[in-house]
Amino acid sequence: MAKSEHDPLLAFRFPEFRYYVAANFLFTCAFLIQEVIIGYELYKLTKDPKAIAFIGLSYALPFMALSLLGGHFADKWSKKKILLGSLAGIAACSLTLFFVSKSMTDAAAARSLQYVIYAVVALTGGFYAFYSPTASSLKPLLVPRHAYENAATWGSAGWQAGTIVGPALSGFIYAWGGFSNTILAVIFLQVLVVGFILLIGDRKVENPEAGNIFQKVKEGIAFVGRTRMLLYSISLDLFAVLFGGVVAILAVFAEDILKVGPQWLGVLRAAPSVGAMLMLLLLTFTSVMDHAWKKMLLAVAGFGVATIVFALSKNLWLSIVALFFTGAFDAVSVVIRHTILQLVVPDEMRGRVGAVNGIFLSASNELGAFESGMAASWLGTVRSVVAGGVLSLAIVGWVWWKSRDLFDVDLRDGSRGGLDTD
Repeated sequence: MAKSEHDPLLAFRFPEFRYYVAANFLFTCAFLIQEVIIGYELYKLTKDPKAIAFIGLSYALPFMALSLLGGHFADKWSKKKILLGSLAGIAACSLTLFFVSKSMTDAAAARSLQYVIYAVVALTGGFYAFYSPTASSLKPLLVPRHAYENAATWGSAGWQAGTIVGPALSGFIYAWGGFSNTILAVIFLQVLVVGFILLIGDRKVENPEAGNIFQKVKEGIAFVGRTRMLLYSISLDLFAVLFGGVVAILAVFAEDILKVGPQWLGVLRAAPSVGAMLMLLLLTFTSVMDHAWKKMLLAVAGFGVATIVFALSKNLWLSIVALFFTGAFDAVSVVIRHTILQLVVPDEMRGRVGAVNGIFLSASNELGAFESGMAASWLGTVRSVVAGGVLSLAIVGWVWWKSRDLFDVDLRDGSRGGLDTD
């Protein structure tokens, strides 16, 4: 297909990419419905933000421990088989949670659900360590190079749509059917994901280089370390979200500060995704690859400011608007980062580099959830979020000073100009 710079649906011209986006959307819906109701259920049982903090830690530790191994196998084995096997394991975890929660009928038994949740979340993190780098390494193989930016935008849009629909539905499904029935809905969505993955042809990239598993993993880490824009971009996301993220403790804001209950918790959780989705739709009609690095830093700074506004707000609608803008600013940095990942990484190394990126993301999101819960417990909820927003702005300032030579890099032509490794 000829290159068309102004075609907002360019990546969707390729059928397998459409199946990929559909699977990504449904998987995200299922994942976040489960995440939201687990956090709310635990906080309702314990009234302790540290209980929420340990959800993130339970997920992050096995994911980070196994992710590099998952990336190695994503470069070595059938991507389709890894995806299907990982999905089967994740669905088995949800099914276990359903049966255990269904059997708990008295209050004492229900309190023990806390420990079952931690175990299930840890196992899910282990399976996702294989799913995530495999899925990220598959996406660039479904479209030609000139469609990478458009694919990055629509791939992020599919994920963001899931983060809107999933959390928005979670509170209502939970209020209507309870914890167990909501988990059952999650399992149904996971089965649909398997159906779409089956429609995608198998992909296995031949890797001509010899070496054992440790050498291969080391190659992926070294590649990220010597590619400056790639290293800076994922590091910036790590620290900004690690300190500035508020998603993990939204249940505390909904229950104790805004006093709005589980229905509005779903809306609060969806607000950043609505902002991100609208921004991503706008970005399908234009490019952010001219002066991309400067735009990314400005977007992360905007994220920090919006986080501080949310922390200080006592009004539900102002809080929703502030969360909306955290998502809109984040969407810009996501598109730039994902486009860089697709442009610079060789096909035979995508799984391993994707695993390194996944570890950074997990550290920012899941360890960030742990940090948020612990900081809220120590400093108080509002003060902890304000401090996180201020730290995010400080990090942006430091990266701005260190990376000024990247401001003029222009990636609009889809080339590697300015991205070559040292």
